[in-house]
Amino acid sequence: MPEEYQELAIHQMMVHTEGELSGADDYLQVFFPIAPNAYERKVCCERAAEEIDHYMIGAAVLNDLGINTDHMLDQKLLERGLYASPAIHNIKTWTQRALFSYIGENAVLDHIEEMAKSSYRPWANSFGKVIRDEHVHVGHGRRIVREMLRDEAGREEVQQTLNAMWPFVLSLFGSDTSRRSPEYLRWGLRQRTNAEARDFFVARIVPELNRMGLTVPDQPAPQAPAQPEGPTHA
Repeated sequence: MPEEYQELAIHQMMVHTEGELSGADDYLQVFFPIAPNAYERKVCCERAAEEIDHYMIGAAVLNDLGINTDHMLDQKLLERGLYASPAIHNIKTWTQRALFSYIGENAVLDHIEEMAKSSYRPWANSFGKVIRDEHVHVGHGRRIVREMLRDEAGREEVQQTLNAMWPFVLSLFGSDTSRRSPEYLRWGLRQRTNAEARDFFVARIVPELNRMGLTVPDQPAPQAPAQPEGPTHA
């Protein structure tokens, strides 16, 4: 493989694999303590186990290239630098957690489904279980949001939280001036630019939110990446 292709593919795989491991820590360290009952705590544990599975899947593909990711296991959540995600690590309310799983992990699922079409076939072929699991994660967040919308107080809280979180959700797609974005396309590691991926997501999710009686604020396209470039965890 050309050196540029190798650098881009390995960067993408490392970011995603680290992100999946951090996703497990988010479910256990951030979401579990604020879960409102035993059932939701159990679900957080189940989701964390799935995120660990996703890390192991990514680690296995990288291991075949001679790249060991064991050091990630020794890092604390806030020490991981490939995909820093303070907006997730600082979630404080169950409403924030619900919306992150519903629309944040939904955005990440778009990234994952792109990687499942990657020109690096071992990477593309690794995503079957990951995609199935992530649809469950999104569905769980959607279910919690729907439950919250049953009364006026819950609806108001969800709408206010959505207003605050929407810019972060859009930032998950990176900057329109990303250096790597066009190179990923050129080598077939992605199918959309950051702007195209964001527009695709917005066109898909906003009508669904509208049908639930929710609206999203108008936001300009982010010009500086709020996250390191590349896909994240879910």
